[in-house]
Amino acid sequence: MLFWLLYQKLFLVYGREYPIFGPLRLFGFVTFRTAFASLTALFLCISLGPWLIQKLREFQIGQHIREEGPKSHKSKAGTPTMGGVLIIISIVVPTLLWTDLRNLYVWIAMFGLLSFGAIGFYDDYTKIRKMQNLGLTAKKKFLLQVLASLIIGFVLLALHARNLYDTSMNVPFVKQWRPDLLINGLLHNPWTYPLAFLFFFGFLVVVIAGASNAVNLTDGLDGLAIGLMIIAAGAITVLTYVSGHAQFATYLDIARLPGASELTIFCGAMMGASLGFLWYNAHPAEIFMGDVGSLALGGGLGVVAVLIKQEILLLFIGGVYVVELLSVVLQVGSFKLRGKRIFKMAPLHHHFEALGWHESKIIIRFWVVGLIMALFALTTLKLR
Repeated sequence: MLFWLLYQKLFLVYGREYPIFGPLRLFGFVTFRTAFASLTALFLCISLGPWLIQKLREFQIGQHIREEGPKSHKSKAGTPTMGGVLIIISIVVPTLLWTDLRNLYVWIAMFGLLSFGAIGFYDDYTKIRKMQNLGLTAKKKFLLQVLASLIIGFVLLALHARNLYDTSMNVPFVKQWRPDLLINGLLHNPWTYPLAFLFFFGFLVVVIAGASNAVNLTDGLDGLAIGLMIIAAGAITVLTYVSGHAQFATYLDIARLPGASELTIFCGAMMGASLGFLWYNAHPAEIFMGDVGSLALGGGLGVVAVLIKQEILLLFIGGVYVVELLSVVLQVGSFKLRGKRIFKMAPLHHHFEALGWHESKIIIRFWVVGLIMALFALTTLKLR
């Protein structure tokens, strides 16, 4: 909105276009708008936080602690939850203010954020209504996530048909090999097209729904998930910028997505909103993000990775999230197949709690590991 009002309202002088006021040319720079989107998100989150916490307390919207969880978490019962609403508002408003709203990729990213946030909101509302830590069933939640991912997939296919989206993806450490998700280079027979489309949609579900659930499972300690999101959003902000920059994309030999630079602003808003929410979610937490926040942030992160063709690199950017998700998968699989548990408790952060690690130590060390993995992901851009 501000981009249109303060930059696109141009007038002609000697056949050339100039902003109405010279300094407003800054609004044409993605870096400038990303910085201000981050600051806007940070300001919104911090300023609206106390009001929302008070309202949640008035409506008695508090966290219910599962019985099989760590006993030390019993004291957190009743802490206001559904703070993810604050995160979403703090991302959407700056995105609307600072991006070029004609950019389709921005709307796709916001759809991912809002659709997965809506699923999380439904889940949180169900928990509050039942007055226990049991919301949507895992099957129902996953089906809704698959539906949202499929909608995004159909939109991307429509853009692909208009040559506005490339279905090939970048592979770390490899320059020349860019596998096509539609397998067009391998499947020339029309009879095999359904298999190609099945693979494409299945891959999207794994990336987007997987990222959403990974963040959701990590959200078990004060500030853990949101602190890691600051790191992941910062790394993905860099990737979106270089993916949309013609010179950087050519120099680094990565797939360029014209218009992806506007996604930098969306990612910058994610980072600012996460930083603002950490102000209130740091140990001891005054508010929890709930599923409405964790599913939304994970979904938004996954959609951006798909758009800029960095699905594989997302494994490193959100490395701790991935490990947390795998710990649950391995724990459940091992118990069903062998009747034995691998970890004392899953997700992984609860395993370390059971070993006697203090909550703050787990959080800080997981942040350190997350930062190392995100930095490693960025170094792979040059190590190709």
